[in-house]
Amino acid sequence: MVVGASSYKMLYFLDAYSGYNQIRMYPPDEDKTTFMMEGANFCYCVIPFKLKNAGVTYKRLMDKSFKQQVGHNMEVYVDDMVVKSTNINHHFRDLSRVFNEIQCYNIIKGGKFLRFMLMDQGIEVNLEKCEAIMNMRSPQTIK
Repeated sequence: MVVGASSYKMLYFLDAYSGYNQIRMYPPDEDKTTFMMEGANFCYCVIPFKLKNAGVTYKRLMDKSFKQQVGHNMEVYVDDMVVKSTNINHHFRDLSRVFNEIQCYNIIKGGKFLRFMLMDQGIEVNLEKCEAIMNMRSPQTIK
């Protein structure tokens, strides 16, 4: 998935903020998520993160929502998404398909996707992951 997106010139990164919490639970199943807090009973109206099938349900929703784009001009991994295109004209067309109606453009040369740095030249080192090694002191003892 990362390699599949690394060679494209135009990348648009999306993160579905609180993705699981955007999926409504089947109303008759809400009472099955009841919990007690400070003497009162509550239940979830949306899928909680740790529900057993939450990941599969969310993945199914993403695949269904973006079935025309996934694998072609879009990669989806849980709530991280990247729209990829070879040139600016295709990129706007691809974004239009994802959003149905473009409201803003935020095109950058690269960004973080699945902890990798995807750039228009390919996959690059994620400096956040190398920080501990780069800040490591030289050995002080001699053997």
